[in-house]
Amino acid sequence: MFSPGQEEHCAPNKEPVKYGELVVLGYNGALPNGDRGRRKSRFALYKRPKANGVKPSTVHVISTPQASKAISCKGQHSISYTLSRNQTVVVEYTHDKDTDMFQVGRSTESPIDFVVTDTISGSQNSDEAQITQSTISRFACRIVCDRNEPYTARIFAAGFDSSKNIFLGEKAAKWKNPDGHMDGLTTNGVLVMHPRGGFTEESQPGVWREISVCGDVYTLRETRSAQQRGKLVESETNVLQDGSLIDLCGATLLWRTADGLFHTPTQKHIEALRQEINAARPQCPVGLNTLAFPSINRKEVVEEKQPWAYLSCGHVHGYHNWGHRSDTEANERECPMCRTVGPYVPLWLGCEAGFYVDAGPPTHAFTPCGHVCSEKSAKYWSQIPLPHGTHAFHAACPFCATQLLGEQNCIKLIFQGPVD
Repeated sequence: MFSPGQEEHCAPNKEPVKYGELVVLGYNGALPNGDRGRRKSRFALYKRPKANGVKPSTVHVISTPQASKAISCKGQHSISYTLSRNQTVVVEYTHDKDTDMFQVGRSTESPIDFVVTDTISGSQNSDEAQITQSTISRFACRIVCDRNEPYTARIFAAGFDSSKNIFLGEKAAKWKNPDGHMDGLTTNGVLVMHPRGGFTEESQPGVWREISVCGDVYTLRETRSAQQRGKLVESETNVLQDGSLIDLCGATLLWRTADGLFHTPTQKHIEALRQEINAARPQCPVGLNTLAFPSINRKEVVEEKQPWAYLSCGHVHGYHNWGHRSDTEANERECPMCRTVGPYVPLWLGCEAGFYVDAGPPTHAFTPCGHVCSEKSAKYWSQIPLPHGTHAFHAACPFCATQLLGEQNCIKLIFQGPVD
């Protein structure tokens, strides 16, 4: 056996080190129009051939815009804090051989590694749904990974633009820390929540915090873009852990570590579970026809054999047209098995493996969207409050971003086996 050092030296073609992956909540394995280039539902961060990280170096206090421009045009990374019309603090950044930097934002310019646009709730079916005005920053955040083990990943608000600059204008929240270094917040902020207990079935939701441009942790502002920053939380850091959620005000990303993904079911595993459920030949208890979850590639079109469920009781049926209640909403139906009245929807298998906390069988459905996953995964996401708008939080289905409803936010499905 080689020692790790020798092995690396002798195997130039071995797989690059993976730091982790970012998965956008609200998509079931791909964007509705398909993944394209830097715009996709899942982005893997690998060790770069050459380090591209930067670290703060020289600080300049400048009284004229021309001098500020001269420094920001030097071709070096810099962050400018405009304090007033005639005072700007420019912090120059220098190359850091020990880190790799990855940038996330709405801009399609070259400094952005992962292009993210606003997630539309339930957008699986609305190819053409457009956001009129995005709240996601063009250069929203940057993730900096150590190139040496344990490959720690840290998150910072704001990203460098094509001129390698970050500008915090007069209106942005900014301040000088007691140790003298400048810091600030972006307009709508970068929020992070680390689950307590990692990303497992035992995890509990953590507390949402805001991350500053320099990576410090603060309590939330009163509203998303308020001028006044929250309180510094000295006991917490900007280090991402498996299951950390990053909210960019319009899209929420899940961070999965390479080790966490190693213990997560794969797409093949989910396909095997689908085939296993279909092999048991579940039947509609009324029509007695056999039901089958459609293949993972056909997750937009409702098929003839597709299972449907009453979300108030969990009884699984084939599609039928009776049970409408004239005195209730259009989607409310009465279950023929137990007479419970509630939403009646087609069931869809949750195909994005990164959202699963375990490899259990798909037995539970989120309400009201009907996405199906393992019990522990359903219960985990049912209790996670996700930012919504400027100051609301609610639980949502990770596969389609629909706000969850009902007592538990999810329901155990009751399948009937074949009668023969």
